[in-house]
Amino acid sequence: MAMLADAVAIKASTFQFFTRNPRGGSAKARDLEDERKFVSEREGAGIEAILAHAPYTLNPCSADPGVRDFALRVMVDDMERLEGVPGSLYVFHPGSHVGQGIEKGIELIAEFLNKILKSEQSTFVMLETMAGKGSEVGSRFEELRAIIDRVSLKEKLGVCLDTCHVSDAGYDITGDLEGVLKHFDSVIGLGRLRAIHINDSKNPLGSHKDRHAPIGEGTLGMKTFESVVNHPALRDLPFFLETPNELPGYAKEIALLRTLAK
Repeated sequence: MAMLADAVAIKASTFQFFTRNPRGGSAKARDLEDERKFVSEREGAGIEAILAHAPYTLNPCSADPGVRDFALRVMVDDMERLEGVPGSLYVFHPGSHVGQGIEKGIELIAEFLNKILKSEQSTFVMLETMAGKGSEVGSRFEELRAIIDRVSLKEKLGVCLDTCHVSDAGYDITGDLEGVLKHFDSVIGLGRLRAIHINDSKNPLGSHKDRHAPIGEGTLGMKTFESVVNHPALRDLPFFLETPNELPGYAKEIALLRTLAK
């Protein structure tokens, strides 16, 4: 309930949270009463579907079977926990192939998802668009599509687009947002785009660095965000800030983004 109170305080309509230690894997014990209270009160507080983020330590396409097994155990547990908050969104970084090659990485991620996704689950899972640093899988739309094509329960799987990541990956959302979204639609389908991580970038187009900046203080600039929040294909999606900020900073960014919306 603390997160709900924080969201209300900064006038947010949704929020993202980590399911557990983002740099580890440990999780707090479930508080079933807290879950029930949140579910009963979130609508009255104006909070829409919330987004759970998997820890950064998950690597479903690692060359190490032990690392892959850890990712499997964590995500199975996350799926069970999220059923206490029906209709939630869940996002994870596809992983790094660590020298095995993109095709092997794609194969392992799809194999992983086929073990995770269940027809009865209410949680919608999303692959995040990545910046392409190191051996990351998912910096190209074609890679995400290749994963989706290999997953049986495609109706449970979509994409979360990160504005910093796609720019760092080489997609020019500043100079050609319309072209980038048309390409996304032709490769993946805009119907699979279910959330936006809205972040500025500390680095230029195609840098493959993944360093977030506060809104309007990076290389993307305010005009880009005005275009993003008003684009017909994006404006009705939930937007989530991952900028280097604390609650007062997020409150200012939320207010700023709302002033850009027409």
